[in-house]
Amino acid sequence: MSHRKIRPNIARFAQGIAACAGVLAVVACSNPGSPTAAPRTSAPVGGGVETSAAPTATSVPTSAPGGGTVKPPATTGKQVGSGGNPRCATADLSLALGSPKPSPNSPGQVDVPLTYKNTSSRTCALYGVPGVDLNGPDDPNGPVYHLPRIDNGVKYNEVPAGSTATATITILKPSDGSATWTPTRVTTIPPGQTQPLTANWPSDLPVLRQDAATHPGTYVNGILADPA
Repeated sequence: MSHRKIRPNIARFAQGIAACAGVLAVVACSNPGSPTAAPRTSAPVGGGVETSAAPTATSVPTSAPGGGTVKPPATTGKQVGSGGNPRCATADLSLALGSPKPSPNSPGQVDVPLTYKNTSSRTCALYGVPGVDLNGPDDPNGPVYHLPRIDNGVKYNEVPAGSTATATITILKPSDGSATWTPTRVTTIPPGQTQPLTANWPSDLPVLRQDAATHPGTYVNGILADPA
């Protein structure tokens, strides 16, 4: 092949490249500032796959508004204290049973005061519901009657040296034809303590055993400050 035929072909190829370059330059110039990233599509409100920042955590209330079914403490007796004194230890107290009297709740019930006296030389706090067992002769339910507790006392109560505070034992007496069971003594553990105190039970005061009852008529009430 002669050199004369090759040179015209090279020349025409070069001209074609230049023409293409010119076309590309025109296209580029006609779209200045074109984005290089694909456009972002937004997800539908309330759905889709787009994620958002994690919601801010909120604190959970520790109690229901209004206090739910919690009963307010009774306000009978002296003004209750605001705290600061330790609870009365069993060693700080002596125990005495008051005279039984008809209960205002029911004609068949009797209230027996369970009175604690602060025999120490300092003021201590005595509040809550004491543990109370009635001890007596053997029975199909056993010789010990564990009394249910009703938290209806004062929220806080300070007992100065030589002063007293009282929790009432409400008992249901046996009706005619009911089995008779008469305790011989009462054992009580002051709130927050582990050591008991004991006192003799009145020999003429029988108690109707209701160990398995859902709403028994014999129970111990919360501690109240003694009346002023």
